[in-house]
Amino acid sequence: MNRLGPTSHRYYSQGLRLHYVDWGNEGAPPLLLVHGGNDHCRSWDWLAQRLADRFHVLAVDLRGHGDSDHAPGSHYPTHGFILDLAQLIEQRRLAPVNILAHSWGGAVSLLYAGVYPEKLRRLMVIEGWGPSPAVVEKHASVPTHERLRNWVEATRAIAHKRPPRYAGIEDCIARMKAANARLTDEQARHLTIHAASQNEDGTYSWKYDPYVRVVSPTWHTPEELGALWSRITCPVLLLRGTESWAADPVADGKTRYFRDVRVEALDHAGHWVHHDRLDEVAGMADRFFSQ
Repeated sequence: MNRLGPTSHRYYSQGLRLHYVDWGNEGAPPLLLVHGGNDHCRSWDWLAQRLADRFHVLAVDLRGHGDSDHAPGSHYPTHGFILDLAQLIEQRRLAPVNILAHSWGGAVSLLYAGVYPEKLRRLMVIEGWGPSPAVVEKHASVPTHERLRNWVEATRAIAHKRPPRYAGIEDCIARMKAANARLTDEQARHLTIHAASQNEDGTYSWKYDPYVRVVSPTWHTPEELGALWSRITCPVLLLRGTESWAADPVADGKTRYFRDVRVEALDHAGHWVHHDRLDEVAGMADRFFSQ
């Protein structure tokens, strides 16, 4: 790991003070890294370090994550995350920008690319195209009053539940490794140090807002997603791990919506492909964004 690491910066979106890190090399093609749910910008460090000599690499903490503000009222609609990307890209004048995103960050980045296709140069998404059409249809078929009721009850349940507190950082590291058994000890420690903060009583808690885990009562239908994705004009690379729970975009028929798409799969990798197969993902990203 680069001992100096990136520099931390702040920007504003909808009144929220948000955080991102910058690996320098301004003047090189910009590459924005977007993390997944319950994650943070420093989870990209190993990949960023390998790409920072050829790209101007920035990694953002989405609202409610990492060192960014939590949203007032702990309300996290999808369009708020799209706004956060739009604000950073606009304020730093990054367009046309390359984006590499994971999981929820990938879903948000695909939506952003559909709204602002002219702002993207290339887009690489790791396991971030959402659930299968069958799951989406099942959710959409639930009556509106039930979806709203489920959202209210889930939100109330979090309000009544105290976020977990850990006696020490080693307990947090153990929980991190339990979430992804493929992590090395060094990876788990690094990810945890940037994901947790110490409370006044000496215990530790995760930085992300627990409310980001509540499923929104409104989803984009497959037709709406397809219409947005079909507006994306830049080359798109979708990467999945063969041992992940994530749906296969080819088998699900999602790739038919993209004008220029390639799908790759890496063996011996789960949902966090960039952690499980770092060398391969770094090489793939370098080749893709250098074209």
